[in-house]
Amino acid sequence: MTGEVLLGIRILLALFLYAFLGWAFVTLWRDLREQTKRVSTSRVPPIRIIWQAEDRKNNRQFSGPSVVIGRDPACDCPINDDTVSARHAQLSFHHSQWWLEDLNSTNGTFINQEPLETPTVIVNGDEIRCGGIGLTVGIEG
Repeated sequence: MTGEVLLGIRILLALFLYAFLGWAFVTLWRDLREQTKRVSTSRVPPIRIIWQAEDRKNNRQFSGPSVVIGRDPACDCPINDDTVSARHAQLSFHHSQWWLEDLNSTNGTFINQEPLETPTVIVNGDEIRCGGIGLTVGIEG
């Protein structure tokens, strides 16, 4: 092969390489913009917590991304029961799902009669037990 043919092939391969890199950069940029738009416009679906305490049915709805359940009156969902820790459990919304996490409670947190060891995704109708109090979760939307 002559020098001119090899130079032409090198230039052609360099053009293909730059075209591929440009295409990859544009694709990544579009995906990043789309994901940013999705995250910024995502909304937290309201969550309803229903529990029975002191011969009374309690029903509270929350629209924030985090709900702390506990005996402390400063908690988002205060439950006046000696078996519930001051800060017993936390419901938090991230990765487009509601998650339940035990906050090192004394009597433990259970989901559908199973002990909660790690943060777990919850769904509509799940039953949570904090100490001796049973709660039912309703996720709307």
